[in-house]
This record gives sequence, structure tokens and C-alpha cells, in this order.
Amino acid sequence: MDGELTKPEPLPDAIRRTRRSAGLTLRELAGRLAISPATLSAIENGKTGVSVERLHALAGALGTTAAQLMGDAGTTSARGHSTADRRVRTSRRESPGAATAATQSAGDWRVFPSLRIDPVLAAAIDSFVETGYHGATMRSIAERAGMSVPGMYHHYRDKQELLVRALDLTMDELHWRVRAARDQGTGGIERVGLIVEALALYHTHRRELAFIGASEMRSLEPANRARITDSRNQIQYLLDDEIDAAIAEGSLTTRHPRDAGRAISTMCTSLPQWFRIDGPSSPEQIAAEYARFALDLLGQG
Repeated sequence: MDGELTKPEPLPDAIRRTRRSAGLTLRELAGRLAISPATLSAIENGKTGVSVERLHALAGALGTTAAQLMGDAGTTSARGHSTADRRVRTSRRESPGAATAATQSAGDWRVFPSLRIDPVLAAAIDSFVETGYHGATMRSIAERAGMSVPGMYHHYRDKQELLVRALDLTMDELHWRVRAARDQGTGGIERVGLIVEALALYHTHRRELAFIGASEMRSLEPANRARITDSRNQIQYLLDDEIDAAIAEGSLTTRHPRDAGRAISTMCTSLPQWFRIDGPSSPEQIAAEYARFALDLLGQG
């Protein structure tokens, strides 16, 4: 019938179809976006929202446009607004304030500008740090954000979604920073040191988010916990691979690389428990010391 619009393909399905048509694996596309394969999988399965910034980053990585991914480029409503425009605006509401993958991948992994986080998520992060996930309520988060409770639900379905968004923010940033640090190294031992430096810098500069990541995994629902755990494991495996490479080069001598690798990661993830920005050591000093500690633990030759 004239004037009727064909129901567009769901965005997660369109992203998956376009990726496959381009001959890209999940890991390959995730690498282009500087996010974890687990996060991309969650996007393609509709388990996490897509911000307008990330939508454009996805489109660019896939060689298409955001409107084409939305499935209705050029379709205009009676009011003169394209349905793609309306849906992008909805996406902005559903995932406000997320940093773009393109900006991340082009950044200096040692530089930590302020994150662009919407007031609701910022209030939730403060609440989770102060009272813990189970001590925070949607009402207390709304009051901290200066919003009404109904206004909160316009942005986020529930408290679990806020926790997932905070952890996704953490893991996305960790993935691109750790990979950028690794890629600056010319040998296994240098890459190990740079990875540890990146981990320590993140867990001091972003200590509130890192604290939540270390303390609230138990508060995730099973499916969310499995996805975030996989993302965390990918970073551990990346460190493990570089430790193995350094051992193969003869630069490290540890006989227990897996135990040492996990001890190093735990050393970094525990930083938010005690580090204070106004303390005697700066994040950069701590990161340099931790890199040396790690190489000593691994038996630097």
C-alpha cells in the first residue's frame, strides 16, 4: 500500500549480515573498532545498545553508512524526518555519552582525558563506588543525577544495565589501551613491560571504574558475567602471549609463566583498593615501578 514503510531489518542483524558480507570475522572487526570480540558479539546479538558514535564507527569500519545499516536510508516520514534520523536519535538516548572507538584508537594510550559520560551513568558509577551495587537504588541514583525516577528509565532499563554499561566502558577502554601499548614494543620483553604499564595506568587514572570492575563482577547476571569475563580473559591471554614470546626469545626465565601472569594482572587490578591521586606517587611513577616489578617476577635476564 502506498505510504507504508517496510519494517527495517533489526540493527544487530544488519551489523552481523554486513560484517559477514565483507568477509570479516568478529575478531577482525572488533580489532578495527578497538573493542573486544565479546562486546561486538553482544552488539550483534542485541544484548547491548549501540551509541550513535559507535554506530558511525561500525559503519566506517564496514565500508557503509549509518543510515544503510539502519536499513532505511532516504526513507522520509510525513513530517520530513528520515526514519534513520529518528532511530539514530533513539540510539543516542539509549547509550548516551559513550566514547567513540575511532577516537580511542587514534589516541595516546598514556593520556587520560576526562570521559564523556552521561549524568545518569556518572551518578551510578559514583553510587556503586560509594555504597556498592546492592546498596544503590534507581531512586538514589536519580537523586544524585538530579533527575526523576521516570526520567531515569527513559535512558536505562534498570540498575543491571547501568552496571553493564560501566563495565563495558571499562573493558572497551582497556582493550584499546593495552593493544596500543603492546604495538609500540619491538620485542617480547618490551611488550610485556608496556602492557603492564598500560594496565597500571588505567587502574590508577580510572580507579573508580576499575574499582567497580574488581568488586562488582559478582553482581552481574549470568549472561552478562560470562561476556565480561570473556573480555577480561582476552586481556589476560594477550599478556600471556607476550610472556611466552619473551621466554622464547630468552629474555625471561620464569618456569611458571601462567602463575606469574595472573599474579601480575592481580597486582594491577588491586591498585584501586589503595591508590590515591593525591598520594606520594603519581600514576606514571606507579606504572613504571609495576612494569619493573613484573619483569623481575618473570625472571628478566
